[in-house]
Amino acid sequence: MPHYQRLGNIPHKRHTQFRRPDGALYAEQLFSTEGFSNDYSLLYHCHPPTEIISTDASYSVAPVIAEEHMLRHRSFDGFKVAPVPDFLDSRKAVLVNAHCHIVLAAPQQGMHGYFYKNADADEMIFVHQGSGVLKTMYGNLIFGQGDYLILPRGTIYQIQFNDHQNRLFIVESFSPIRFPKKYLSPHGQLLEHAPYCERDIRPPSGLTTIDEKGDFLIRTKKKGNLYGLHYAYHPFDVTGWDGCCYPFAFSIHDFEPITGRVHQPPPVHQTFEGDHFVVCSFCPRLFDYHPLAIPAPYNHSNIDSDELIYYVDGDFMSRRHVTRGMMTLHPGGIPHGPHPGAVERSIGAKETKELAVMVDTFHPLQLTVDALAIENPGYTMSWAE
Repeated sequence: MPHYQRLGNIPHKRHTQFRRPDGALYAEQLFSTEGFSNDYSLLYHCHPPTEIISTDASYSVAPVIAEEHMLRHRSFDGFKVAPVPDFLDSRKAVLVNAHCHIVLAAPQQGMHGYFYKNADADEMIFVHQGSGVLKTMYGNLIFGQGDYLILPRGTIYQIQFNDHQNRLFIVESFSPIRFPKKYLSPHGQLLEHAPYCERDIRPPSGLTTIDEKGDFLIRTKKKGNLYGLHYAYHPFDVTGWDGCCYPFAFSIHDFEPITGRVHQPPPVHQTFEGDHFVVCSFCPRLFDYHPLAIPAPYNHSNIDSDELIYYVDGDFMSRRHVTRGMMTLHPGGIPHGPHPGAVERSIGAKETKELAVMVDTFHPLQLTVDALAIENPGYTMSWAE
């Protein structure tokens, strides 16, 4: 990410000798988003991070596509995803394309006896329900309800929850997840018009160097397969790191909505972006203040994108029968807008308490078998009077 962080002990100059108390060299590792051509960090391990002592047979975790082509509005009950004890087993990819996967999860516990690395994708984990700690080789991130956890691909982590009632909305991005370019100065600082600033970004803290030899299982996902890689040393044996590529947390409650005299379009709610998709946060805010303003969103055509909204909490005046954890998918190619009666009902309203996450993808999403299992029937025709 665009602002520099430093934690633990590092040498004065990069790529130079840096020795442990016993005289052996620390092992320097460059960790980057796109080879040697983008943001990166340098981590210093007690032992080379390359020492793999054994591997397990891989198996497929690729999503099973149920509908590759479709052009109708759909709705899904995210809370129908059944709770599962294990974090990885709980993850269900429901909508996918070549650029991102939309995943729902209801883990009852975190990771025990293994670590995880997504070698394919950056991850955005939105914590709808739950709290705990995300442990990484960069340090720890304490998280709670409403937090976005952003993990660059290849980050080795363990997630632990404080209780069994957890609900997660996850985007796996096959390109780096970034702050929107329109919010950044030429040098990478978040500008004054951005709806959040560097003070709202929580980098890792509490770096603890675990210099331990053993057999440490890193479950690693690559090209739809899950591999078991056994490391000879604890993956969190980092004594220090610095750079601009690291996991971080940002709370949706720290997003500052942009409002106006008349209804503002969805781009004012943009929070993150990747190649071929954007993420927006709909937060509690005052409505439009023109004397003739219509607070309800106007009908729009969705020519260039599929629009996915994940409803978190609050009241949504634009549509009926919204529940927590519900997702709506409005594919590009057909218009959508408020349900009948919503426009008139919205007139005179002063504020909204809605909380939702929107993902607009610029290439069509495909439905998986797991998506059909939680679909709400009849949504396509719910605009009928």
